Amino acid sequence: MRFLIELIKKFVLILIGKWVKRTVLVVVGIVAALFVVYFWNLDQKLLGWAYKQVNLIFDEKKVDQVF
Repeated sequence: MRFLIELIKKFVLILIGKWVKRTVLVVVGIVAALFVVYFWNLDQKLLGWAYKQVNLIFDEKKVDQVF
């Protein structure tokens, strides 16, 4: 019985260890990706590109503004 309890404890510790390792790796990956976006201003570059695309679409349309 004691052997079975020790085996279960080891198994649970291994599962918890794998879960913690996976969680830490995911969090580190997310932080690294956010740092790269922040450091290289990729969000501003992406929005600048998107604004240009939107302006290309809407600048071609005629706008009739009557005041």
